[in-house]
Amino acid sequence: MTRDPLKELERFAEEVSRASGDNLVSLILYGSAARGDFDPERSDLNLLMILREVTPATLRPLGDAVRNWVRRGQPPPWIFSEAGFRASADVFPMEIEDMKEAHRVLRGSSPFGDIKVERTHLRAQLEREARQKLLQLRAHYAATEADGKALSRLVESSFRSFLVVFRALVRVAGEAPPRTPEALVQSASAIAGLDLEAFRWALDRNAGKKVAPLGPYDPIAARYLEAIERLVLHIDSLA
Repeated sequence: MTRDPLKELERFAEEVSRASGDNLVSLILYGSAARGDFDPERSDLNLLMILREVTPATLRPLGDAVRNWVRRGQPPPWIFSEAGFRASADVFPMEIEDMKEAHRVLRGSSPFGDIKVERTHLRAQLEREARQKLLQLRAHYAATEADGKALSRLVESSFRSFLVVFRALVRVAGEAPPRTPEALVQSASAIAGLDLEAFRWALDRNAGKKVAPLGPYDPIAARYLEAIERLVLHIDSLA
């Protein structure tokens, strides 16, 4: 992570604009930096790049800019052609809904005007993503339960990864996801019938509050895992 990631973001945007010229349709910032809860110590800068044409020849001029961006500790941008992005709403509905809700146009124009996400596609990806994240959580929980520090890191990182699941669940229920993690988890817990307090340690930790680290075999972590298990069962039951 750079010392001034937002300054580096503008530098990257300018490099991409010069390298791509008229082939650049959109460069979009999304994720926590667009939602307003960016933490320079923990958050990434997530970017969507749309080009008129995507070929080896049109990608080559972007090489230096993308390599330098990744070397600074940032994830590589998602790169789509115009046609490819319009056709992706059934494949990446969760990501596209998140982008539509909170984004910042760095260069070019917004690509979301005529993009429509179907509920059936959103629900299908929601189940797949929730199941995958649960499988990962179970495996890491088994491996770290005896180590309080590792268990703390697991619950903290797992919770952040499940925020996208909470947002998608609220959307599938026909509601608008709240912007803050506290309100979002409260809304998702009400929809799925979850124990909100099972997420209290993770919520406080995510908010930067001073909370004691977890200990070995900590019941807080077990309660969190049980709540996630119930969350996935609820998602499975959705029609």
